[in-house]
Amino acid sequence: MARMITDECVACGTCESECPVEAISAGDDKYEIDADTCIDCGACEEVCPTGAIKEAE
Repeated sequence: MARMITDECVACGTCESECPVEAISAGDDKYEIDADTCIDCGACEEVCPTGAIKEAE
């Protein structure tokens, strides 16, 4: 199951550089995860300073 970025995202960009498959990109007001590319490794969730990254439901 892929991860998702909630509205708690402050668009700091920390997660983007941690993603080993480049599934994260800047959106309009927060970063977004491409669910088809995400391998659910959790690297982005571990580095997010605001806890905005969660497992998708």
